[in-house]
Amino acid sequence: MVWGLFHEIGRKIIHITILIVLIIYDVIQNSYGKQLALLFLVALLIFFLILEYFRLELGWKMPFFSKFIRPKEQNKMYGVIYFLSATIISLAVFDYKIALAALLMTTFGDMAAALIGKRYGTTLIYRNKTWAGFLGELGTNLVVGFFVLDSIYVILGMALVATIVETLVDELDDNLLIPIFSGFAGQIILFSL
Repeated sequence: MVWGLFHEIGRKIIHITILIVLIIYDVIQNSYGKQLALLFLVALLIFFLILEYFRLELGWKMPFFSKFIRPKEQNKMYGVIYFLSATIISLAVFDYKIALAALLMTTFGDMAAALIGKRYGTTLIYRNKTWAGFLGELGTNLVVGFFVLDSIYVILGMALVATIVETLVDELDDNLLIPIFSGFAGQIILFSL
């Protein structure tokens, strides 16, 4: 149990690196425009796709990253591919604040769900997801929403969608689904106001 919790913390620390990527994106966008900033993200995605080619197609062991790959991900693309893809889609399609909120909900909400669920979760809500993880993620997503967004309706809608998607998804990659579903919901709600 303790090793599982520390292993999960290590995996989630990798997720926080999205903050560095978003800061670099923002600097490039403010200095050179959105197109070049998106191209930076695509270049980063290509870099990780090449690493995944070496890992999956050629069987190379990646010394640092291999420690944090779950057994079910051994023969699948790593979550960073899906998260970068969702980042590119979100920043290209949604309003900046909605994209930012969706990405931060994915990062911090997922982290809260996993850590709180593993530590305090005893009552299952769906498959291997617990009420503690669900409520921890929902609370975290609401806090993220209040920091980034202006509309209570957008905050509530995005937080609920992100939390529900995280809860219901096991085989599909939540790093792709959460930002796209919650960002889409937020954008639709914003348009309807």
